[in-house]
Parts: sequence; C-alpha cells; structure tokens
Amino acid sequence: AIFDILTRPEMKLTKKEKKDVKRISRQLLKTLKTEKSVLDWRKKQQAKAAVKLAIQDILYELPAVYTQDIYTNKCNLIYQYIYDI
Repeated sequence: AIFDILTRPEMKLTKKEKKDVKRISRQLLKTLKTEKSVLDWRKKQQAKAAVKLAIQDILYELPAVYTQDIYTNKCNLIYQYIYDI
C-alpha cells in the first residue's frame, strides 16, 4: 500500500528509481512496525510526531523525480494512511 501511495498517480520512474522506491517502502514499513508501533500512539502527541518524523526521514531518500511538493504530499498521504489503519 505504501508503494502504491508513492507511485500513484502514475509517476514516471526508471527501473532503478522504482527499485529504490520499493526499498524505501519496505524500510518505512519495517521502521513503523518495529520502532513506532506504540500502543495508543494516536492519543499521544509525542508518538504522533515521532511517526511523522520517521516518515519524513525515510522518504527523504526518494529519487530526485519527487519534487519538494510531491515529497510533502506523499509524507502527508502516508501519515494519514498509517493513522487510519
């Protein structure tokens, strides 16, 4: 799902860029599952901020085709997705 959020609407990515986005997606999911999945994290401001920061830090590695606006939008979309699940 994270990969889909990062690549939709259809991004023009090379094979190497797609591979990088897949790696980043897996890394983000692993980080969120292992380090940030605190019980009731949605109720704690500090935990919410830590999740948002983790998303921003990991997505910062996205290929250059992701402009600042796209990067910001993708960070927000993924945070909202994680928050809602």
